[in-house]
Amino acid sequence: MAGTRIREADLYAPVKRLLEAQGYAVKGEIGAADVVAVRGDEPPVIVELKAGFSLSLFHQAIDRQAITDAVYVAIARGPGRAFLRALTANTKLCRRLGLGLITVRLKDEFVEVHCDPEPYRPRQSAPRRARLLREYHRRVGDPNTGGTIRRNLVTAYRQDALRCLRVLAENGPTKASEVARLASVEQARRLMADDHYGWFDRVRTGIYDLSPKGRAALADYADEIGRIAAPPPETAGQSTGASGS
Repeated sequence: MAGTRIREADLYAPVKRLLEAQGYAVKGEIGAADVVAVRGDEPPVIVELKAGFSLSLFHQAIDRQAITDAVYVAIARGPGRAFLRALTANTKLCRRLGLGLITVRLKDEFVEVHCDPEPYRPRQSAPRRARLLREYHRRVGDPNTGGTIRRNLVTAYRQDALRCLRVLAENGPTKASEVARLASVEQARRLMADDHYGWFDRVRTGIYDLSPKGRAALADYADEIGRIAAPPPETAGQSTGASGS
């Protein structure tokens, strides 16, 4: 089928054979349905055929659920990783909607059922919910506009890094324990050692300073640094330089 336009009708024969092998009598274009299969006194099975995933496919399939719970969508299986990603996402969507999902590999008419119609029973993840709420409560203010691209989002982790950045900008090379105290960031030592953003240089054991990227970040994030700055501790005016171990 390479180089030719895929038609919905190309899917009919392979899907019909699959259903007939399971004991169904199959007919095409019954009312608004592309495929209707009947086996004894069981409720009918309806399959909606499309060349690929589309919103209209799901609209049609949901409409057919007014007739029967046994509704499938069938599409032509595509090549490559992009199709596999779409298949994974749309399999989840079908499960959520109570639909079945079938793919047809047209070059050899191989038919695969990825999920069957059944009531949706969501399985929630307690660890994911905990991570979401932890990030929500740790983040200061609302620095990001919902719906924007994820690059350069201000997360609670980035806010902690900016607090450390501010302390080093004000005090120069500083012991990690002192940065943790002045910035109110308990994990400051680990954060600066990991140096996820490239903002910190370890000048000697346990003592950190700003890298060139860190100095540039002071300007790039000046507004956010001002927004998250906590009132300095009473001892903030004391020297926290490189002296001492």
